[in-house]
Amino acid sequence: MNWKLAFNIAVTHLVSKRRQSIIAMLGVTFGISMFIIMISFMTGVNQFTEDMAMDNTPHVRIYKPIELEDKKIISIDNPEKGNDWHVLLHQRPKNELPKIKNGMMLMQQIESMPEVLGVAPQISSQVFFNNGPVQIPGTINGIDVKKQKELFALDKKMDYGDLDDLLKGGDVIIIGKGLAKKTNVTLGDRVSVTTPEGNNLTLKIVGIFSYGIVSMDESRCYATLATVQKILGKDPSYVTDLNIKLKDIDGARAFAANLANQLPEAHVEDWETANASLLAGTAIRNIMTFVVCATLLVVAGFGIYNIMNMNIVNKMKDIAILKATGFQGNDITGIFLLQSLMIGVAGALLGLVIGFFISYLLSITPFPAGEFFRIKTFPVNFNPMHYLTGVMFGFLTTLFAGYFPSKRASKIDPVSIIRG
Repeated sequence: MNWKLAFNIAVTHLVSKRRQSIIAMLGVTFGISMFIIMISFMTGVNQFTEDMAMDNTPHVRIYKPIELEDKKIISIDNPEKGNDWHVLLHQRPKNELPKIKNGMMLMQQIESMPEVLGVAPQISSQVFFNNGPVQIPGTINGIDVKKQKELFALDKKMDYGDLDDLLKGGDVIIIGKGLAKKTNVTLGDRVSVTTPEGNNLTLKIVGIFSYGIVSMDESRCYATLATVQKILGKDPSYVTDLNIKLKDIDGARAFAANLANQLPEAHVEDWETANASLLAGTAIRNIMTFVVCATLLVVAGFGIYNIMNMNIVNKMKDIAILKATGFQGNDITGIFLLQSLMIGVAGALLGLVIGFFISYLLSITPFPAGEFFRIKTFPVNFNPMHYLTGVMFGFLTTLFAGYFPSKRASKIDPVSIIRG
């Protein structure tokens, strides 16, 4: 087969039937551009949701949970014999501190492990923020400011003040935006904090932050480790949590399992276990994204097939003339395959350009986030794989859409077409 001659004939057919060629190309363009826009936006939303949740989530967390031991004094003094058995209702837990034993020394040992990026010690406690006669429940977190800044980028969540202001004086605190609104305080004001044990301390507000998650912004505040230890009346070694960031997040589960075997007294939890509901929601959203985009591509593929089929049907007389002048069936198939591929590649490239342009406009469009949502524009994911998928889809769809009708047309008797 002479491919140069076939190419010239294919171009001649496309140019002579400009309207049909443009309609066929626009069918490809519309399908690819809509695919790019939809998948860029939907995966962008999914990625934003995951990043927002993971910003303050350690890859591995070590803490000491409240446990109810099934040890009964009556069972110890009077062991069960035969069919005897003891029942104790409403057993209370032991009054144990949620302190991690040798927490600071353990932190140094974990930081020396090659797979660990860093470890941030933390003290967490439930407290009440006093707003006149009203007590507002919340959580105070004692942190190592430098490590919290490096590992969890808390400084980038600050709306007012600076995270380092926690280091510039004693008895200072930064609070969530929603909590500041609840307690009716602002930068420079003082807030009275009371622990469940009755300890009370008045702290100066040096910063206001927001994560964009209402449940956190309306209840959480941060102070230095020393300040929280002072409020709780604990010694400088008192630590309730060790938040670990790894170099490879995918190794969190294996790392946590290995660490749990070495620390029987503490509870080691990886981020996948802690965020099981989030991961389930992410999996559902990813499936929905795949289904929507796959459906869009399939519908676009059938549209392209119909357009290419009609395009070939309208050229039946041209096919008859070509066969009458000596072209074989494979030559006819090759000519229309070249036409299909030219339409597909041109339409796919134009679809990518249009899809990228609209996605870009969407990415700079202000997002009505409200007061607490930390996002300025619509989240859009410009993943090169999406564009490569679009090009491959346009190429393969038009290839198949052109092959089957042209293969059928190549077998038609030219005499019957001319006579008809």
